[in-house]
Amino acid sequence: MNINSNISQEQLETIERYITNTMISEELNAFKTQLENNPDFKIQVNDTITLLKGIEAQSLKEQLNEFHKDIPKQELIKKTPKIHYLKFRKLVAAAAIIIALGSFWHFRPTSSERLYSKYFYPDPGLPTTMSNTSNFEFYDAMVNYKQGDYKIAIKKWKALPSKNDTINYFLGVAYLADKNEAKSIPLLEQSIQNKEFPLVSDAHYYLGLVYLKQGNIEKAKKNLKISNLKKSKTLLSEIKN
Repeated sequence: MNINSNISQEQLETIERYITNTMISEELNAFKTQLENNPDFKIQVNDTITLLKGIEAQSLKEQLNEFHKDIPKQELIKKTPKIHYLKFRKLVAAAAIIIALGSFWHFRPTSSERLYSKYFYPDPGLPTTMSNTSNFEFYDAMVNYKQGDYKIAIKKWKALPSKNDTINYFLGVAYLADKNEAKSIPLLEQSIQNKEFPLVSDAHYYLGLVYLKQGNIEKAKKNLKISNLKKSKTLLSEIKN
């Protein structure tokens, strides 16, 4: 579990509206789009829901314990307790306190992991007009990639008989989006060998990100410095080590 301990009260209340089905249609559509396109946001939402359920379960346990104290043992099997669950608003408030204290079951991301979560978004991909039939298989996989079906895209790109810098690059980013950093690194490293590759700066950016997440600050800085992307320079300024 890897929740961002910097989640705000506003974000927590947004997740509350999602869970309780009280979002208006426009907000719900935007929320679902973010869930589909931002894997880190999806993890944060799922972890927050898990936290709220944990608080509710603990509250129920405490209420049951108090209830049992007042009932003779022989009566336990005859009576059914009336448990009044905490209102969801109280759960959200309790969750906000726990997260603010940075004690979400002792799972606290490192500064490198927080920066990775802040700056990692999958490459938006290439236009998929399908006009070039000779590259149909590549663009067919690109459609899956842009829809967030990373495993399917990876499977299709891996099946192509020949690979090039572009395929290696998107395979590497797809593996990153699919939470498989180990497989992404060699592919991204391959794609930066050709200095004329149009996406070489992007490849260095993602390499910098993945090395940062792994705690290899030296390699992270090295790749980010080579990249000419503005976000690379911004990220570099936030790395403290």
